[in-house]
Amino acid sequence: MRDVELEQKIKDLIDGLKGICNAYGLSGDGNEYKIISQSFLYKFLNDKFIHDVCEVEPELKNADNLQDALFKKTEDEYEILMAKLGGGTAKLKPTQLISYLYAQQNVDDFYKNFNETLNDIAVQNSGTFSVHTASNKNVLLFDANLFNVITDEDKRDDAARAVINRLSENRFDFVEAFGHGFDFFSTIFEYLIKDYNANGGGTYAEYYTPHSVARIIAKILVDNNESLIDQKVLDPSAGSGTLLMNIAHEIGTDRCSVYSQDISQKSSNLLRLNLILNNLAHSITNVVEGNTLTAPKHTDKKFDFIVSNPPFGLRKNAYEDSYNEITNNAAWSERFFAGIPNLPKKDDDKSKANVYLLFLQHVLWMMSDNGKAAIVVPTVFITAHNTIERKIRERLVEKKWLKGVVSMPSNIFANTGTNVSVLFIDKMNQDDKVTLVDASKLGDKIKEGKNQRTVLKKEDEQMIIDAFSGTKAIDDFSVKVDYDEIKSRNYSLAAGQYFEVTIDFPKLSQSEFRDTIDKASKSLEELFEKGNKIQDNIKKVLSKIDHDEL
Repeated sequence: MRDVELEQKIKDLIDGLKGICNAYGLSGDGNEYKIISQSFLYKFLNDKFIHDVCEVEPELKNADNLQDALFKKTEDEYEILMAKLGGGTAKLKPTQLISYLYAQQNVDDFYKNFNETLNDIAVQNSGTFSVHTASNKNVLLFDANLFNVITDEDKRDDAARAVINRLSENRFDFVEAFGHGFDFFSTIFEYLIKDYNANGGGTYAEYYTPHSVARIIAKILVDNNESLIDQKVLDPSAGSGTLLMNIAHEIGTDRCSVYSQDISQKSSNLLRLNLILNNLAHSITNVVEGNTLTAPKHTDKKFDFIVSNPPFGLRKNAYEDSYNEITNNAAWSERFFAGIPNLPKKDDDKSKANVYLLFLQHVLWMMSDNGKAAIVVPTVFITAHNTIERKIRERLVEKKWLKGVVSMPSNIFANTGTNVSVLFIDKMNQDDKVTLVDASKLGDKIKEGKNQRTVLKKEDEQMIIDAFSGTKAIDDFSVKVDYDEIKSRNYSLAAGQYFEVTIDFPKLSQSEFRDTIDKASKSLEELFEKGNKIQDNIKKVLSKIDHDEL
């Protein structure tokens, strides 16, 4: 099946699940994403299980009925079969397959059977597929009471039947999709979560990182993956994982382990789904749901690569507890070497603490001695004179860790008008130069609902990437500067301040030069003559003014 056709069939499944939620009063409800994402995940894991058991025991491909063939196996035979499966495959019993559940849908309280099936799958696969909280509690793969989110109990059976029918329809199965790469599944994932990934996240709502920005970051950071093995990659503000997925695929999913932390339960669950779709299930146990600022995890490690698109600012009521805990912990003085943003005096949208400065310092604290990092910051950071911003820039320059800065076009994020830049940090910067790029004029402006967004074209992305790998500056776009020059300019990281100002004088022959001068002289004489006439007229008018008439 062609990629476009298969992609559309999967999107049709997602739309069908959304239609079911709408029919049962969940459209726009906070739990809608649970029904859709977990039903979708169940379908994916079911099909992957079927695909993988047929791969490890090819004779199962010829079975008239795979479910019956699995039922016929003895307990020992089934256990051996499960042991042959890879770590990224959920281990299912025949009674947990979609086909079996579909055949049971006419029993009373079917929704309870559906809930129990998902819960049993989650429990028996908890060692591989559980996300952890900062307090080390397990968050299982599926919600134990998924269909209980429908408040009218009489409608739960019908809703569960509608879902199982939608999942079992033979329009396609995921087996056709497993050979496809990251670009395919990233498109599917983005379509799946597009309504649940932005302002619905509450105080810590994730601003979705555009794939163009994520690709640029991954290409610049990794550069060459041939010598990379067993790399540890961290995102301390991971959201649903766009940055992590891009850099993991650039390194190679078999060459790295992914670690993450995010305060949002929703984002952590979506990240788990993203890891499963992208052949990174081996890293799910490294996903932590919790507050990075006050309860940082993975601190027993230092990381080869770190990426982050942190929240930029928090209101007083969201920041106050973190602020009090951080300021009262003297052990974190090294971690937050440049200082801690003050608590806002007011609790309103205009008064926010710049918590991205804490995440940036945390990134530096978690890097290995030869680590690389990229972090999205408000563009104001690169020139700000405030103490914390200045101290961080000073350290990056004095230590010669700063690899470069890309100032992105405005509205590169659809739901925030904040101008952003990306800091690239390399503790082993071999160039002894810093690449500053002003990409603010790149991209196409498009309308998305009420918002305007800038979309980078492939050639725009490549232009930015090439600016880092190249040795020459590009007029009014990029410049290579040394650390001493940055120090002399008050540690400013704005590319425009380092561009050469050039004036192109036209080349004229002697006769052309003489003609130009003559024309300019004639124009000046005419202007002088007009000026003299105006001066005479003004004098005449003034001489005729009579005091008594005034």
